[in-house]
Amino acid sequence: MKSLFRRFLVVVGIGATVVGTFQLLGRAAPKVGAGTGGLNAEPPVSVLAGEARIADVPVYLVGVGTVRALNMVTVRTQVSGTLIRIAFREGQNVKKGDVLVEIDPTIYKAQLDQQIAKKALDEAMLANSRVDLERYTNLLKTNAVTKQQYDTQKATIDEQEAQLRVDQGLIDNQRAYVNWCTIRSPIDGRTGIRQVDQGNIVSTTDSSGIVVVTELQPIAVLFNLPQQQLSRVNKSFAKGSLNVEATEANNHTVIDRGTLQVVNNQVDQTTGTVQYKAEFPNKDMQLWPGQFVNIQLLVDTLRQVVVVPSAAIQRGPNGAFVYLVQPDSTVKTVNVTVAQQDDTGAVVASGVAAADRVVTSGFGQIANGRKVIVSGGSPPREAADRPQPDGHSLPSRQGGPSAQDSQGLPKRSGQQTQMGSVAADAGRRRGNEGPRSEAQNARP
Repeated sequence: MKSLFRRFLVVVGIGATVVGTFQLLGRAAPKVGAGTGGLNAEPPVSVLAGEARIADVPVYLVGVGTVRALNMVTVRTQVSGTLIRIAFREGQNVKKGDVLVEIDPTIYKAQLDQQIAKKALDEAMLANSRVDLERYTNLLKTNAVTKQQYDTQKATIDEQEAQLRVDQGLIDNQRAYVNWCTIRSPIDGRTGIRQVDQGNIVSTTDSSGIVVVTELQPIAVLFNLPQQQLSRVNKSFAKGSLNVEATEANNHTVIDRGTLQVVNNQVDQTTGTVQYKAEFPNKDMQLWPGQFVNIQLLVDTLRQVVVVPSAAIQRGPNGAFVYLVQPDSTVKTVNVTVAQQDDTGAVVASGVAAADRVVTSGFGQIANGRKVIVSGGSPPREAADRPQPDGHSLPSRQGGPSAQDSQGLPKRSGQQTQMGSVAADAGRRRGNEGPRSEAQNARP
């Protein structure tokens, strides 16, 4: 009896050992879908990508400019008097020589008449003196008059001739005053808001003037650039005229196009900048004096360079880099040299070739070697054109080709088969463990 009981204990101990071993093996078995922990075992990340291209890229120097009238004149009166007529409308385009205002010329015409009359009087006196000189000349031959009397008469004529020249000067001066009573436009341009109304008395001491006339076509823009760009601008300017674009605040909408006219002859030591002057035709009257505009000065053009979207350029401890989409739909970190960059594109001097695809969005979940799916894009040409074992290419809807194992089977299918076998073995073990546990629980 005791030997049977001992045998029973031995059998129970062996059974418990076997059950414990199966339980440990079940816990240590890999779970369904578990991988090796690498990046490629994780699901692909959806990203956006752009293609590098070859293009000619213009090189602009950007600054802020102030629009200034090419010519601006404050019309002031040169005589004092009553403003009897205003011959222009505010905001009117006028030509050089057009009448703007008229001042009462009555007093100045009277003074002109007085000077003309004075000259006529002096001319009559001169004519009489010349007749007397002729008489003295004849009498001097007969010694009827002295030589002194003859010389005195001759000096009198010279004095009266000089007086006539004085009279003519006074007449010209007074005629100028009469002409100044009619004020004409000195330039072609547009009138502003008048500063005085008809009927007022204007004076030469008035500082505000009557009206301001500005020349708007063409028009000038003054802008500053750092002194470090001076040599580059002078080098390009020596080869020919440089094109200038006036743009709105977004730097995309071009208001007008003109040419550079002047590089100032000195550097502003306070700001370290050089002032430039450009001239624009302003045919559509989009530029206005006092307006602020963005200026883009074209100094060079980079010919046949590699351009990628600016969003693709990332910055790191080692400088600029991009995520390059590989033919197997993984991404690779590539350091690049950026020669120029703006809001839309970046010129890459090294690191990227034409037709390479670079990631432009979705950087938060990708790393070097990570699988990606390019949203709205097509697989790389090399992978899409690669023939499969059945003689067909991959469908274009896939983000990239599936890698194959040494037997020519897709790795994804092999992983699923292996995981299915593990799951089946685990199920069988759990099935065997279940009845055994129930049998143990049923024991007294």
